[in-house]
Amino acid sequence: MGIDITKMRNIGISAHIDSGKTTLSERILFYSKKIHAIHEVRGKDGVGATMDHMELERERGITIQSAATQVQWRDHTINVIDTPGHVDFTIEVERSLRVLDGAILVLCSVGGVQSQSITVDQQLKRYHVPRIAFVNKCDRTGANPFKVQLQLREKLGLNAVMIQIPIGLEDKLEGMVDLISMKAVYFDGDQGETVRHAEIPANLKADAEKYREELLDALAMFSDELAELFLGGEAISEDLIHEAIRAGTLGEQLVPVMLGSAYKFKGIQPLLDGVTRYLPNPTEVKNYALDLDNNEEKIELSNGDKNPTVALGFKLEDGQYGQLTYVRIYQGMLKKGEELINTRSRKRFKVGRLVRMHADSMEDINEGSPGDIVALFGIECASGDTFCGGGLNYAMTSMFVPQPVISLAVTPKDKKSADQMGKALNRFTKEDPTFQTYVDPESNQCIVKGMGELHLEVYIERMRREYKCEVDTGMPQVAYREAVTQRAEFNYTHRKQTGGSGQFGRVAGFLEPYTEGDYEFVDMIKGGAIPTEYIPSCDKGFKEAIKKGALIGFPIVNIRCLINDGQSHPVDSSDIAFQQAAIGAFREAYSKAKPCILEPIMKVTVEGPSEYQGNIFSSINQRRGIISSSTEDGAFSRVEAEVPLSEMFGYSTVLRSLTQGKAEFTMELKKYGKVPQSISDALIKKYSDAKRRQ
Repeated sequence: MGIDITKMRNIGISAHIDSGKTTLSERILFYSKKIHAIHEVRGKDGVGATMDHMELERERGITIQSAATQVQWRDHTINVIDTPGHVDFTIEVERSLRVLDGAILVLCSVGGVQSQSITVDQQLKRYHVPRIAFVNKCDRTGANPFKVQLQLREKLGLNAVMIQIPIGLEDKLEGMVDLISMKAVYFDGDQGETVRHAEIPANLKADAEKYREELLDALAMFSDELAELFLGGEAISEDLIHEAIRAGTLGEQLVPVMLGSAYKFKGIQPLLDGVTRYLPNPTEVKNYALDLDNNEEKIELSNGDKNPTVALGFKLEDGQYGQLTYVRIYQGMLKKGEELINTRSRKRFKVGRLVRMHADSMEDINEGSPGDIVALFGIECASGDTFCGGGLNYAMTSMFVPQPVISLAVTPKDKKSADQMGKALNRFTKEDPTFQTYVDPESNQCIVKGMGELHLEVYIERMRREYKCEVDTGMPQVAYREAVTQRAEFNYTHRKQTGGSGQFGRVAGFLEPYTEGDYEFVDMIKGGAIPTEYIPSCDKGFKEAIKKGALIGFPIVNIRCLINDGQSHPVDSSDIAFQQAAIGAFREAYSKAKPCILEPIMKVTVEGPSEYQGNIFSSINQRRGIISSSTEDGAFSRVEAEVPLSEMFGYSTVLRSLTQGKAEFTMELKKYGKVPQSISDALIKKYSDAKRRQ
């Protein structure tokens, strides 16, 4: 029997670190009868939250991998994906959003819209994911959901509208007023399992009326019928209000704001009702694939279960039974025993074991319907592969993968660890596109690259635990870049005569700084000075030359190579000759173009108690940081700055000791900026010393 697809929701829970996403997922599982006992993220019972099923996650109290589970709420099926909040694991958020239809944006009622909320919001906008905002932690001192609503409007530009207001706040939080039914909602029982509706307390009547007016005023945009009744001062039915909220939310024109405290069991059931009422079912979301047989033409997929299967493997995990692939089905049915093709590797495979996941436990199923999220066992594939049936050759549009900014040298301690390390790295790079590894040809060391210190730390820790692999790590390395600062001309002839036909090619032109991208090749050859078939060879040569700069051996960016003259020989010219000529020409001009070193500049946001603001400022100034803004919000302050990545190593330890462990920071790549002369000289000296030693 197929599931009624209109009663299905695929939602993600995403937010800033420590806004309570995982606690919220835990409550959702409890109220939908998926688990029978509640465990806390930093619980004393030593169990840890259900969704944080990796040992590491439980120890650190953070979410590293997104976990997927399916719950039933009233007559709806909800696939919930809990995503990490740390910017180092941003790929986990990206890959989850790629397959979700809606999201709950969780915000802390004290912290409000924080730096990571802004990043998550940009990701939601990139994938056009409609959302509900849930203001959590209304029981904390300093809670103010109205301020958070204002920040959603000002900082994120969202049309955020309250559909509930709190009854009491901080330690007096009792429940909330539902502005749609105009009833007070309380949560009785030890764990808030009984929802009780009552009259609105007298002291809140005026406020409730005021906020309801605001709500109806905002909804008038989305329903003509509601607008007429509102202007005529007539009664408006609850169904009509729900319809208008849904229309606004699906069109990404409105964000309903709900509130509560997951930790204190308040506000979760209405939130689940909100998910089923306002977020889209899979048929209301347009999904496109690219037809690989037809110049990657965009094809809209249908939700019919009779159509050929199209599914996307969006996440890999290595379980005890082999590789597990999470799959979102976009079209057709996914049945056990069916033959599908992986359109990237062109390999056919049979669907063996098909399961439905619940964090880390699973149940076997025979088929999955369109819109569903299921998992397959033992398939050879990479993250982001598309699986098709019925002779289709489609690829789902790929997700955005950011470039890694930090690298570390890892050396295994013994022979056994060396074998295990190979296995571990092979698996991690398949699982996580932002974690990359290569062997440095000069030092012969294995280098791993990632999004930040925490990112690499977690993977090295996982190597130790999951693969019993002991490794030594070198100093973290920054991904520097080189660039030219002025125009320089070249006119280079490549000649080589060694018995038989020689090599000949001359290229002339200039290099100059280029601001719009990393590299541009311009062909201004007139009158066939270089034959057309050798133009791509010149481009190839330049591309080879920019892989490694002469100053410190890092790639060269922001450069334009223009050729306007040259010469060829009827016998001795060849593809290789012109590649070599371009490389020679580039080297000749590069030293004249006053090259400089660029370093990654990070956008750093530090949040902590205002009393430590002075310490935070001085810690940033000592690290060549430029403070771009600082805001104070009661006893809490936030400092935003731009700091070079090379100065940020070990910052978390310093920050903890300066603020008694009360401040936290996040950072992400902002841009590449010029390195100061003194540091540049030191880097160049270090590089030339290393070369001399070889």
